[in-house]
Amino acid sequence: MIRNRISLVCVLTLLVQQMAFAQQASGDFMRSIGRIYVVVAVILIIFFGIVLFLIYLDRKLTKLENQIKENE
Repeated sequence: MIRNRISLVCVLTLLVQQMAFAQQASGDFMRSIGRIYVVVAVILIIFFGIVLFLIYLDRKLTKLENQIKENE
């Protein structure tokens, strides 16, 4: 049982190291051709879109809650 866990931990450690190396190489490639800024810009646009939608939804729900309180 302990041997299986040690083996699993070793395999997971190797996989994590391999993924970190692959991501670093990919990041360097994206930076070298200037596309990393496009990726960051798209992620920021999506993030701000979600934030604005949540603010809009919160205001709409607040209005509906106030209407329900007034009708009671």
